Amino acid sequence: MADITVTNLQPDRAAVASQWQLIWWAFRRHRLAMVALVVTVLMYIVALVPGFFAINDPNLQNARATFHPPQKLHLIDTENGFSFGPHYYPMKLTRDPETLAAIFKEDTTKRVDVQFFGRGYEYSVFGLFNTNIHLIASPDKTTPLLLFGADRLGRDVFSRTVQGSQVSLSIGLVGVFLSLMLGIVIGGISGYYGGRIDFFMQRVIDFVLSLPTIPIWLAMAAALPQDWPATLQYMMITIILSLTGWAQLARVVRGRFLSLRTEEFVAAARLDGVRERRIIFRHMLPSFASHIIASITLAVPAMILAETSLSFLGLGLQPPTISWGVLLREAQNIRSIATAPWLFMPGCAVVVAVMALNLLGDGLRDAADPYNK
Repeated sequence: MADITVTNLQPDRAAVASQWQLIWWAFRRHRLAMVALVVTVLMYIVALVPGFFAINDPNLQNARATFHPPQKLHLIDTENGFSFGPHYYPMKLTRDPETLAAIFKEDTTKRVDVQFFGRGYEYSVFGLFNTNIHLIASPDKTTPLLLFGADRLGRDVFSRTVQGSQVSLSIGLVGVFLSLMLGIVIGGISGYYGGRIDFFMQRVIDFVLSLPTIPIWLAMAAALPQDWPATLQYMMITIILSLTGWAQLARVVRGRFLSLRTEEFVAAARLDGVRERRIIFRHMLPSFASHIIASITLAVPAMILAETSLSFLGLGLQPPTISWGVLLREAQNIRSIATAPWLFMPGCAVVVAVMALNLLGDGLRDAADPYNK
């Protein structure tokens, strides 16, 4: 009898991989999306604990630093000998003898070393405890480090931009979460049951989609009392943005449910006596969860831009609340543009955040169906 050699053939990795593994492998090939993922993660780390990354108290006013220009960090000191280490030179204020315009020049005779994980102003961490440790700290409180300069009240633009990221980035997540809940519930019921329920809910969705979004936002935001506390304003602005953002997602969810309710695995679950709620949330929703994640990622930038626009126009969040839109109100006139162009730095933060989230959403959308790769 001939010898029979049994060979253990290794199956193709893609044939035995889960859907999430296939999505991750496809997503990794999208280089711009990977860069956007890193940028997005870093931004939300900063937004979680903005006080740690801020250098100065974002609410501290300094009359001597009005429209102070941005300062540079130096690594090599050749003015006071030759040495290495992060440091900066305080700026001396002088006046032009003819125009009396303020002129700031570096005073290279005074060197201030920058401290990493040094101590500065006190801030709260998640509302649990207070600390005064910062990533970058200046030991000289009389001449603070102003990386992005100062505004008309002498407040640090860099620290205010970092602090504003907490509101501007979180309002996008909270708003999209509320829109997601409404979209999944209404779209899921409409697509799963069909018939008259589907007809009624689709007319509601059509009505919401026909509303002019920006005028509705402006009207509802203008109706909010200006004397409400900041937390209540934040919650109401988030709800306003969510009320008009759920309809498109509900239409997508409804279409997916219409196509899935006739699939064999749904029919098998029904014949097995599985309850409808479990069929929807355990069997149908996970089958297109990747598409929902991609839709969410693309919806967050729209929420951030909406909050920024409302706050910039004075109809959204109000001072002393700090958000990117509130900060951009400082650069509404030509005088501010000509005198202190660095007041646009919160706008640059908005551009970076929106581009990163859009590229991340594009990468997730392209990788959402790896079987077609």
